[in-house]
Amino acid sequence: MSLDVSSLIQALNKSKLIAECPHCGDEFALSKALLFDGRGKFPDKAEVRRLELLQELKDRAADLLEKQKRATTKSEKTAVAVEIGKIIEKILPAHKNFGLIPADCRFLAEPIDMIVFNGVSNNKIDKITFMDVKTGGATLNNIKNKSEMQ
Repeated sequence: MSLDVSSLIQALNKSKLIAECPHCGDEFALSKALLFDGRGKFPDKAEVRRLELLQELKDRAADLLEKQKRATTKSEKTAVAVEIGKIIEKILPAHKNFGLIPADCRFLAEPIDMIVFNGVSNNKIDKITFMDVKTGGATLNNIKNKSEMQ
């Protein structure tokens, strides 16, 4: 014996079956639930909820797209800033306001950008300076911060 969907819904509405909400875990009588065949026209209450959920999905999709655009823009700006920093660290000793003698500077790039042997150009080193060049809002990483404190 096979039941059609309408007969099944009528039988469930007359039943004493209890169901559990998958979201909150509360139990409820199936006879008190809004049961319908989703292949046809939705009851007004279900249609309102369907439209609300559809709008929520559209809003979430738009939010995700905006977050993706911001992440891409931020990544691009960071990449450009890093490349500019790499260029600046190479030409910095030639800047007129650098304040150190370019001949005393040795470019390394990693793990620090430069070591300055203050006085090497005069054959008298009186101080060694470890220099890391940063641009924009860049900060020292943990390893570089710890090495500065020691």
